Amino acid sequence: MQKKLILDTDLLDITISRLCQQLIENHGSFSETVVIGMQPRGIYVAEIIHQKLEKLVKKNIPLGYLDATFHRDDFRRREIPVKANETRIEFTIEGKQVVLVDDVLFTGRTIRAAMDAMITFGRPKKVELLVLIDRKYTRELPVAADYVGKAVNTLSSQRVLVELEAQGHKQNKIWLINKD
Repeated sequence: MQKKLILDTDLLDITISRLCQQLIENHGSFSETVVIGMQPRGIYVAEIIHQKLEKLVKKNIPLGYLDATFHRDDFRRREIPVKANETRIEFTIEGKQVVLVDDVLFTGRTIRAAMDAMITFGRPKKVELLVLIDRKYTRELPVAADYVGKAVNTLSSQRVLVELEAQGHKQNKIWLINKD
């Protein structure tokens, strides 16, 4: 197994700061915007983005967690069922602008499932997608991110590993792993 560093701690911090500035440019005061992190790993990215945004705009921004497990098209096709995670959205998204946050955009199937799951909480005015890593050339559905930390050319045999301090790692790093 070979590992190649995509983003180190410093570059990841710069990338997240840039993403936050882009969000501020498009959402201003965030008065009609909510942030929702995708379970299981997107919630860590959402929390980092959320904390930085609240410091920058000096305002409370609603943050939620969304699990799309039961909306996945492969849910019943697995030998071992996937364990669901907590969905915690304590606000309505009706008429709001939703920034959906995930760590890696791969095939687009998780995002499609998230769109179905989100409707339970209201009909948003607009949904935007923010991802740290966009894996190019692996999309199975026509899904594109509005905010991308870094686009990476990958093969379907490769894997992107996001290590964040919030998950218990020593440093924030993102790796590309070749499965040999």
